[in-house]
Amino acid sequence: MRRYTADDVDVVTGAVDLVNAVQRADAPWSHPMTVRGMTGWMRHGWDGETPETYAAMEGDRLAGLVDVNVSEWDNTHLAWLGVQVHPDLRGAGRGSALLAFAERRALEVGRTSIGIDGWDSVSTRAFAAGHDLPVRMTAINRRQTLAKVDWDLLARMYDEAAAAASDYELVRMVAHTPAEMLDALAEMAAAINDAPTDDLDVEDEVFPKERVAAYERAQAARGNRLYRVVARHRDTGVLAGHTVVAVEEERPWIGDQHDTSVVRAHRGHRLGLLLKAEMLRWLADVEPGLETVDTWNAESNDHMIAVNEALGYEVLGRELEMQRDVRG
Repeated sequence: MRRYTADDVDVVTGAVDLVNAVQRADAPWSHPMTVRGMTGWMRHGWDGETPETYAAMEGDRLAGLVDVNVSEWDNTHLAWLGVQVHPDLRGAGRGSALLAFAERRALEVGRTSIGIDGWDSVSTRAFAAGHDLPVRMTAINRRQTLAKVDWDLLARMYDEAAAAASDYELVRMVAHTPAEMLDALAEMAAAINDAPTDDLDVEDEVFPKERVAAYERAQAARGNRLYRVVARHRDTGVLAGHTVVAVEEERPWIGDQHDTSVVRAHRGHRLGLLLKAEMLRWLADVEPGLETVDTWNAESNDHMIAVNEALGYEVLGRELEMQRDVRG
């Protein structure tokens, strides 16, 4: 096992090739990984907290990858692990060896629970069962193809939602949130904690303004253009909800849906649909090359799934999220 960083160019290039081989085998609909994408994730993570990354070498051949992800903001009992073995080398115990290594590393950094995910398949379920990793949640990856959007239908849905949400105004924000809005936006962002986590042993995420700012810096450093639409109550100025989409600078035809959430006290006004419809209208103007937007939802998140399906998102695949305690 060899720990590597974003500066180890040869290893990173090999890691990208391995990740893409795994995706072709397990999730051929996935957008290929790029060297820029890999190094951006390694250097900046999601919000500035970076993973530990390891290469499993057999002589000169890269056989597998491990990443260990922990946070100091919240859920300090948990390490989320990534274990990947080249498809040509599966079935010989390498995945088990890499998982054991990752589990030891989680214990060494003081974590008492491990989580890992994989695409739903017979082999994934067998691996999970063989390593006492119960499935705690299932998530669905969906994709919206902008060429398939019925813009007339979208306009009607937008108008209906806007009528139901007439007490709110929509604010478009690019990239960094103004300093004077960070406290309010951080408080609103915590509404994502109402999204289902099913049987996962996780606590609510915390969103101080410093973390929100770190997320925006990290995404910019990774080469993502961030677009945020915020719903603001007209009378009080309170932020009621938001949706965020990241568009890759390297491949501006690819978008990724980040958080969409509405504060509990402001639900029932069709704000979720209104926010996402407004985002589509905005992106059509400012990102003419955008072709797809991917999103993830817990399979049990009926409300957001209904919104996404109304907007034309199509199912790509199901992910299993497994977790267990690692205390002795």
